[in-house]
Amino acid sequence: MSARTQPEQAVSRLPWWAIALPSLAFAALLLLAGSADAHAAGGSGTLSQLLGLVRDTLTHQP
Repeated sequence: MSARTQPEQAVSRLPWWAIALPSLAFAALLLLAGSADAHAAGGSGTLSQLLGLVRDTLTHQP
């Protein structure tokens, strides 16, 4: 019988939301923190329009 034993390796797996939720929160904060000048300097591409729409939706006051 061998006196040596192999150490077991711990397996750590994150659920999908452990990455997705902080990423979405960070993106939302970036959208909310953007100034009007930075928005005006952006391009007129589809991504810029989509981000502007999301920002306007999140900051809409009834």
